[in-house]
Amino acid sequence: MTDKLAKLGMLSAGILLGAATLVEAQQTMRHCAPRDTVVERLATKYGETRQSMGLGSNNAVMEVFASPDSGSWTITVTMTNGVTCLVASGQAFEELAEALPPKGDDA
Repeated sequence: MTDKLAKLGMLSAGILLGAATLVEAQQTMRHCAPRDTVVERLATKYGETRQSMGLGSNNAVMEVFASPDSGSWTITVTMTNGVTCLVASGQAFEELAEALPPKGDDA
């Protein structure tokens, strides 16, 4: 249960980040390609596999790819036309399983 909550939290953060930069990503199509091409490149060049995903209000699919070996991560958004855009990337990816604080606790 806590694992699911942690992934939901990470997914929520990714969706917010994806929504905030989706317009920019659409305007700079040099960071976009067909989804199959992007997924293959992330796997072969960076060793990243899909760790989580979610559906945005505009039916865009947000995905987080990461490598447990190197710690690299990438957030992508795939539009309904099948084009996937890179939204953000970085290092030091960690999978977390944090529990929610008890109800009524301000922490």
